[in-house]
Order: sequence, then C-alpha cells, then structure tokens
Amino acid sequence: MNMTKSLIFFGSGPVGRATLEALIEAGFDIEAVITKPKPEHHHGDMPVLDFAQAKNLTIFTPKNEAELEDLFKTSQFKSPIGVVVDYGLMISPSIIKSFPLGIVNSHFSLLPRWRGADPITFAILSGETETGVSLMLIDPKLDEGQLLAQEKLTLQPDVTGPKLTDKLVNLSNKILIEKLPLYIEGKIKPYPQPKLEPSYSRRLTKQDGMVDWTKLAEQIEKEVRAYLGWPKSRAKIFGSDVILTKVRVASDKNDGDLVMPTGDGWLEIKELIAPSGRSMKGADFLRGYKK
Repeated sequence: MNMTKSLIFFGSGPVGRATLEALIEAGFDIEAVITKPKPEHHHGDMPVLDFAQAKNLTIFTPKNEAELEDLFKTSQFKSPIGVVVDYGLMISPSIIKSFPLGIVNSHFSLLPRWRGADPITFAILSGETETGVSLMLIDPKLDEGQLLAQEKLTLQPDVTGPKLTDKLVNLSNKILIEKLPLYIEGKIKPYPQPKLEPSYSRRLTKQDGMVDWTKLAEQIEKEVRAYLGWPKSRAKIFGSDVILTKVRVASDKNDGDLVMPTGDGWLEIKELIAPSGRSMKGADFLRGYKK
C-alpha cells in the first residue's frame, strides 16, 4: 500500500459515490470505505455501499455514532488521512485525532459562507452570484476547520439545484485530486477561514417545497430552481396538485400563458409535472386542466 496515497473514505450518498470513484480513478488506495448500512425494507440505491461492493473494497457500516466510535477503537487502520463527503454521521474528535493528517472534507460553498447541511440550495435561494468548493480539515465545530484550498464558481441566473450540484461535484473532484497529494506530502499547509460573517444553511424538509403564493415572485422563482431535485416545488393549480419545474417572473397577468398571482406581482408557470406524472408546458396544462 502506498501510504502517501492511502486513505479511509467516509460517504453514503450520490455525491459521495462520485467522489469515491474519482479518487480511485486518480490512483488513491482506499484502505476502507465507511458508509451507512442499508436499512431493512429499503429497496432503493445505496450509492456508496453499492459502488464499494462492486469494486470489492473493504467496507464498514456503523449504524450510528456509537458504533462508528467502537469501530475506530477496535480497528488498526494505517492510512494517515480520511476523506469525508456526503456521509451522514457525526465524526467524533477522537476519530479525527486518530488520523495523523486529520480528515478532509469537501464542502460545497466558499466558507465561511453557508456552513451547514445544504449549502448548494441556500446559495441559490439567497441569490448568490458565486459559490465554490472549500477543501477543509473537519473540526468538532460546524464547518469551522482550517482550509487547504478554495476555488470559486460563477452562478448563472438560471442555474438549478441539480445542475449546480453536478458542477460543484466536478470542481470538488478536481481540487481533491490536485491538492490532497500535496497536503499529504507536506507541500501545502492548512490556513484559517477568511474572517467574514458566517452564514448557515439547514437540512430541508418536504414542507419547504410547498409553494407559498404570498411570497415575492422572485423568491418563488429561486425556490423552484433550488428545489428542483428535492423537495420539489409543489402547488395546487385549478384544484390539481402539480410540481413546478420551470417558472419566470412575469410583468403582469397577461405576460405568458399560465400566469399566477404572487405576493408582489405575477409568475408564469412555463413547465410543470401534472397529476398524471407527465411533464408539460404551462400552456398545455391550461388547456387540459382549467375548468
């Protein structure tokens, strides 16, 4: 095992899977993958677990923080560093300290902007013009660890949550592959986060996706783009439950085919998912569902 490229990977979801695949392709030795176990009666994918099994990697699946702690008390891992992306369990200070070089996290914001669980969504919701990736050493405090690198990404005004996620995953993989070997070899040193006012994201709930027509049209437009992957923007139009997938701030009630009133003006519904599950233009929905 090449100890300068040996690591323990912590991850569970689709972003974690993409990261693990990129690390393997870049020649890193994955001593072990630590991921969430598959729950009973779960019929969906377990992205990291499924991928690690297909690659015949060594896998551990602690159910909770206590089991994770026990794993590190009873196992003799040799890797000098850990990498955590899209994992889902808190990692204790004692586990962090067990790695000579700590545990590196790729956080999808320009820290200290948007610390917390969902920086991608909140960058869109807040109307940011740029975001990026911060490669950091994890710390017991929430996303306050020292940085190894940051790289910016311009936010296009029409970007959606899924598209931004894809862009940031690609940027994250590029930075990890470039900077991780340099850090392991002692060629880059950790440095403090910029002394700026931090902002905080949170984990979304399904309720966040319920469209509130009393909000400003511009805010609803941002929510539709931000929530496109999950929790999706759900509304009732002409008595039918729909999911909004593409909208535009309108100038008045005649500015478009399917135009809805909001707290400060009007919003054109350009595309939606109808009760049938079909994706359709707002104009087609208007013809088929307006009573």
